[in-house]
Amino acid sequence: MDKNKAYFGVLDIRKLYRRSWSVARCSRGILLVLACLIGNSVAAQTEVNQQETTTPDLFRLERVQVDGGAELVTIHAKLDSIGGESHEPEWVPLVSVLRDTLGDSKLENDRLRYLWELTYTRPTFWQRVSGAVPFMYTHIGSKQHADKVPPPLMDLSAADRDVWNKICWRALQTILIDPVGTPIRASSRSYQQNITDLRRSHIIRALSLLTLYQELGHEPIFTAAEQKEIQARLLLTDKTFGGLVDELKLPGFYQKQASRVEDNVGHNWELLRQQAEANGLYFEPLEMPDGRATHALLWVAKSDLAKRPVERFDPRFLSISDPWSDKRLLNWDGYSDKRYFDREHRRIESAGPETAEVELIPLALYGLDNPKIPALLVDFRDKRNPKRREMSRRVLQDVTRNVLAVSQFGDIPYLLGRSVFDFVTGRRGMDINQPSRLKTYAQLKLLLSLDDSLEPELRSEISDRVETVSLNPMENSIQAERKLARQQYKALLAYATRPDGLPAKLARDRRAEMTPLEHGKLAQIFFRLANVVSFGKYSHREPDGLDIVGRLDLARQRSYHTKFLREVARTGSENSAKVELAPKIEVVWNLDQVKSSLRFLAEYGSRQDGKAVVAAANIFARTNDDETRRACLAALSQINNGKARSELLRISEQKDVDDDLRSLSVQYLANRRGTDAVTNSNTGTGSPDR
Repeated sequence: MDKNKAYFGVLDIRKLYRRSWSVARCSRGILLVLACLIGNSVAAQTEVNQQETTTPDLFRLERVQVDGGAELVTIHAKLDSIGGESHEPEWVPLVSVLRDTLGDSKLENDRLRYLWELTYTRPTFWQRVSGAVPFMYTHIGSKQHADKVPPPLMDLSAADRDVWNKICWRALQTILIDPVGTPIRASSRSYQQNITDLRRSHIIRALSLLTLYQELGHEPIFTAAEQKEIQARLLLTDKTFGGLVDELKLPGFYQKQASRVEDNVGHNWELLRQQAEANGLYFEPLEMPDGRATHALLWVAKSDLAKRPVERFDPRFLSISDPWSDKRLLNWDGYSDKRYFDREHRRIESAGPETAEVELIPLALYGLDNPKIPALLVDFRDKRNPKRREMSRRVLQDVTRNVLAVSQFGDIPYLLGRSVFDFVTGRRGMDINQPSRLKTYAQLKLLLSLDDSLEPELRSEISDRVETVSLNPMENSIQAERKLARQQYKALLAYATRPDGLPAKLARDRRAEMTPLEHGKLAQIFFRLANVVSFGKYSHREPDGLDIVGRLDLARQRSYHTKFLREVARTGSENSAKVELAPKIEVVWNLDQVKSSLRFLAEYGSRQDGKAVVAAANIFARTNDDETRRACLAALSQINNGKARSELLRISEQKDVDDDLRSLSVQYLANRRGTDAVTNSNTGTGSPDR
């Protein structure tokens, strides 16, 4: 069978992948990181008052009620066995999220708090020591037992806390630790880099898990807004000030990142496929359960090795040695796979009349969503090849920053030299000092667990090679992580049922959430500063005895409706210089929902709702519906701060506004001024918040 024909027979599969990928590109669900592991629903009662639901094949969703008005939601995945004698799949808990419901069924007052990625665990003592050793880029062993409550990967209700902690640690590093000397500086920075990379890899997995669960269309765990917020918050952990991003900008940020990943995958797909074709190799994409291809394998046909179909092997973008001059492949004793093709050069499952058999030897495995060029993850002939390429970036960074204390922005010659070096290597497609493979390696480890299309022997070999490439001494092996996930979930369930465990922590968090309702801006700044300088050890909490649940219920609903109205007001106005040019609200949104939120603020609005004032005024200017406009005025009247009164006054003076609405604005202004005057004369204070 002709080599090129055989190659294009394999590419028939590629075309099917491409079609499914093109469909995925058109849908909003193309995510940023790939996906891995997950769970869905059907029900069963457990000893801890838990409801368990199952879905076919891959997923299981489990809900555990927590005393005090919350639920712990956990996604289990049915993972394929890797290595060992048994290849039976097994259920593994992977991600848990605590939803604070305040004990009712209203979504408007729910708050997502902690997110646990259950394979994320505290490193052992020796892992920490190894992580602090400069230039120690190797996996030293895995943690075997984790019987303590797992550390949360993120507090979704306080994303800004990470920002201040990072700033405080960096200041401490720069001011106190770096001047001590090179050994201490290099050791502390290496430790921080390894601990940060460990958390990042598990954030990638959690994001992949949640995204895959959503993409496969299972029973939703979160609302659409919550899902986008979680995905964006996880992505923003890489950014120094990511926790401070306004919540309205989170969906846009996520879509932008998803689009960028999509472009990277498409670019690297074509780059790798064309190079494989030019060099006479076979290209095969690997896809996740939702149909997205994120990695690819390159193969060589054993029958072609003696023919040498290409005159000169071009390693550009492939980053592997010439297979045609490699004599080891002629007597290859590693993994190989037999493929069958019919007369039309299409791959078929088994041999038959008029079929051709081709024995393929794997050469390399690549990640497709890396920026610039495909990322070499596994070289089947040279285990150290990918690791050397990954180390090139880390060594350069550690030598310049940790040993020589050279800053890219503080040393002009270094900045210029580094810029030229990066430009040349980027233009030439050299896999040296490229962006880290951390993300795509984390995705690959999950892909190995989920993709049952790979032969067990091939999956096991890839898994072993991935472990040897790891640069982080704190990483655990895939098998160890599964064991740790079960142990940590058991500990988390026990913690959730203890009165002094998760229920007590939930109560403390609610008392801390009361702070903005009891104190002004200046006091809140002081409390935040105390939290930062104590590295999170101190958190101000209001005393018991307040109507915490009732007041938080009202405050959260106000926040929910304010956020919705801000989104309504923002839609269509981002690219319009004038409000009048933006599309009408009734064209874009359901007015019943808009009026419902406005009426809530008209009844329960607070002086602190400054953002709601801007939203209500914008909606008033962008709708012709009389009932909606009246609801806007009522909301402004109830909020009754300086900004709200200014908006009412401005509306009352607009000549193009209906006379009845202008009169209503004047009436609201007069009523509120009279109410404030009476309140001030009787109590000496302004009108209290409702």
